[in-house]
Amino acid sequence: MSEQHEAHTGPIRTPKQLLLTVFYSFVLPVIVIIGLVTYVGSHFKQSPGASSLPESIAARIQKVGTVEIRDANRPLRAGDEVYKAQCSACHSSGAAGAPKFQDVGAWAARIKTGYEALLNSALKGKGAMGAQGGGEYNDIEIGRAVVYMTNAAGGKFAEPSAPAAEKK
Repeated sequence: MSEQHEAHTGPIRTPKQLLLTVFYSFVLPVIVIIGLVTYVGSHFKQSPGASSLPESIAARIQKVGTVEIRDANRPLRAGDEVYKAQCSACHSSGAAGAPKFQDVGAWAARIKTGYEALLNSALKGKGAMGAQGGGEYNDIEIGRAVVYMTNAAGGKFAEPSAPAAEKK
């Protein structure tokens, strides 16, 4: 039997080539990854709303609720004025099922429920209509708008007036 030895024929023939291959295969990619992470992570990225301007600081630490002081002795607004400012957006076009202004058929069943029920619906909200109480207008002004709308559709409600001041 004869033994033959084949010469090793591969891409790496010397120890220097082995070291370079190991370096380029493992060490270089690790260095590139570390460099990319450093590049991406080193940029100053400010979070939304994290500026230190006095206005933004005041906005972040403001109180949850606010108190608004209004003149309690201001003259009450008329029903048509409140209707134009608050109610006409939906009741003039019939948006979201709101009965249209002066539509006798749409208002007839509602008028039969009475003024108190209509005022309660307006103040607390009903269906798609949000609550109107506690907003810019007080309850009497909302009541005047209800009377204005219902009377335009055939109702016969009396306009609410301001309560008399208590005598001391």
